[in-house]
Amino acid sequence: MYSRQLIHTIEATVERACKQSSNIFGYSIWSHHIVFVVQYGKLLAEKLGADQEIVEISALLHDYASIKDLALYQEHHIHGPIEAEKILRSLGYPENKIVAVKACIASHRGSVSAERVTPEAICFASADGMTHIDQVPSLLHFVFVQRKMGIDEGTTWLREKLERSWRKLCPEAMEMVHDKYDAAMKILSNT
Repeated sequence: MYSRQLIHTIEATVERACKQSSNIFGYSIWSHHIVFVVQYGKLLAEKLGADQEIVEISALLHDYASIKDLALYQEHHIHGPIEAEKILRSLGYPENKIVAVKACIASHRGSVSAERVTPEAICFASADGMTHIDQVPSLLHFVFVQRKMGIDEGTTWLREKLERSWRKLCPEAMEMVHDKYDAAMKILSNT
């Protein structure tokens, strides 16, 4: 079993970054996204027999680069593994596990074509997508308050985001959130 102290140290590092005024997403990226990605990731890892430690650490660190610096947001799947490696190396985390975490983070985005070849990458990407579907109010806040989009532009952005999130889910994850996905898409389709 992995060290809870290591996890607590990573949690504290990420949550501290989420509290910074420079974090364009606000603290809600912690309270309404990362925390839920961790929960869903651990649940899926247990269900699918993936390494729970790798999934949990990936979930904690996956948005860290863009939280630290908005300029890294568009390519946070590239910058995230670099940031994760720095943190994990500083904590003396084993090299083979650093490689696994980096692979999960690099392949998690629905908007970027990336093959998810390990059970950990599948669980983590699914957990991220499940959280988008589960936490629609958080996305509404991001789109309409933080990004100041109009109704049509924001609705289109949200619908496309949820469609991408749905496509990256494994079948077990789809089963868990299909009702929420259907409800959200009905509202966003205006039909």
